[in-house]
Amino acid sequence: MYKKILVPLDGSEISEHVLGHVKAIARGCQTKEVVLLQVIEPLLISFKSTITMADHYREEEDKYEKSVRDYLARVAGTLKKSGLSAETVMVPITHGSVADEILHYATENGVDLIIMSTHGKSGLSRWHFGSVANRVSSHSPVPVLIVTPSGFRTG
Repeated sequence: MYKKILVPLDGSEISEHVLGHVKAIARGCQTKEVVLLQVIEPLLISFKSTITMADHYREEEDKYEKSVRDYLARVAGTLKKSGLSAETVMVPITHGSVADEILHYATENGVDLIIMSTHGKSGLSRWHFGSVANRVSSHSPVPVLIVTPSGFRTG
């Protein structure tokens, strides 16, 4: 049923609460490909620009991208230990928002299902991943499974 599952992560443990669902669905559907995606947001700096600051910015950007690669590789490793094939993708924001990049990737890469958390780096606040999950689920051309991590349910 689902041949390619997209799993957007933001680097937080909370966003990883979807992995149990990913494993169950991927096994049950004999999914061929699980894609772990993290959208790279631009680093914010003040622009009293000098050559030294530009070099420093590039160094910080490289460190950030390496930490994202390492994080995604670690998560992919946990899926591989469970017998699932997982690839990792980093997508820089070129225009729009995190949600726009997730939707663009899903559309352009033949994704059948998106599985994501309602909360991420911002915890209880809907500002970050909650609003991203809402936008993705509202505009996705494919089914979206939204997982609310335990301890974050209201009511």
